[in-house]
Amino acid sequence: MTVMNMPLGRSGGHGARLAAAGLLTLAALAGSGVAQRAAAAPQALPAGCSGTSAITCHYGVAPGNYDVTVSIGGASAGQTEMWAEARRLMLPATRTTAGAVATYSFTVNVRQPEGQPTGQGGTGNPGLDLRFTGSGPQVSAVSVKPASQPLVAYLAGDSTVCDQPAAPYTGWGQMITSAVRPGAAIANYGDSGESSGSFLSNSALLPALLAKVKANDPVFIQFGHNDKQTSASAYRNNLTTMISRVRGKGGVPVLVTPPVRRLFDGNRLTSTALHVNGVGVNLPAEMRAVGAAQRVPVIDLTARSRTLVESLGPSASAQLFLRSSVDGVTDNTHFSQYGATQMGGLLLQAVREQNLSLAAHLR
Repeated sequence: MTVMNMPLGRSGGHGARLAAAGLLTLAALAGSGVAQRAAAAPQALPAGCSGTSAITCHYGVAPGNYDVTVSIGGASAGQTEMWAEARRLMLPATRTTAGAVATYSFTVNVRQPEGQPTGQGGTGNPGLDLRFTGSGPQVSAVSVKPASQPLVAYLAGDSTVCDQPAAPYTGWGQMITSAVRPGAAIANYGDSGESSGSFLSNSALLPALLAKVKANDPVFIQFGHNDKQTSASAYRNNLTTMISRVRGKGGVPVLVTPPVRRLFDGNRLTSTALHVNGVGVNLPAEMRAVGAAQRVPVIDLTARSRTLVESLGPSASAQLFLRSSVDGVTDNTHFSQYGATQMGGLLLQAVREQNLSLAAHLR
């Protein structure tokens, strides 16, 4: 067992809230089931940690899954966010009052490269990296130990899913991590530029994912953005092959239709935005058909995101994507952190509604 600086107080949790429109979001989780106590917190940072306005902690552990418990707070009031590895949000902005300590627990997947499996954007540091940001971040204790047989939810997808290494680009997979209770982890094998075919053939992607899958681990499969010239038969065959291989390892495949692009014709999204590709294939429809034929759960993220984007309209929906005035780049495919949070919320809403195995492990 590897233990670094055992935490003060007792472990707690935090719960996800619903947005006003009924969409599950991953923000504003503070205050739900959190243990706080008035006490003078240690002024020194925990072992392995350094910095002030951003506090970084590094632990030289081997790849695997780890239970991480952190205590935030100190002598003065503060606001702290916690990120793990390649920009995976674990704790949204959380306030602590002067003299209070709040304790939170998570299970974190550690691998090398720590972000995208093919190393796009950099491979990161071997071991476990934690980063505490916010207005006056405070960390009084950190504990890290190997997790005992956690449920691991694997993500197979493209740049809209993956752990994007640098802001403003953000994949929904790196935003859903804060909604997962300790005892379950998200292992994001999403990789930029991948299609259903390329993900199958690259040894760093599906083969690497399958090597880790245990019985009953869910595998969420989202492809379509880069299947721009893929025929209907090839797309269906690729998805069916993934399903068969996941089942062969005892895993539970879940198909996820791709979220929409922000391409409007008037107040409605275009067929390109809805993933009718360059050879006329309606990719979400094909994925739904494969799900029905293979008796696999399907999360229709295309339909859910269409409802959200069209309800906001051509102007307001820009906040979900990348805007030159805010992000320095205009991109109607990739998400801002806010947009990725909303897309992740839509996915988790479906997980709960369909009572998929991950639902029992959500906050």
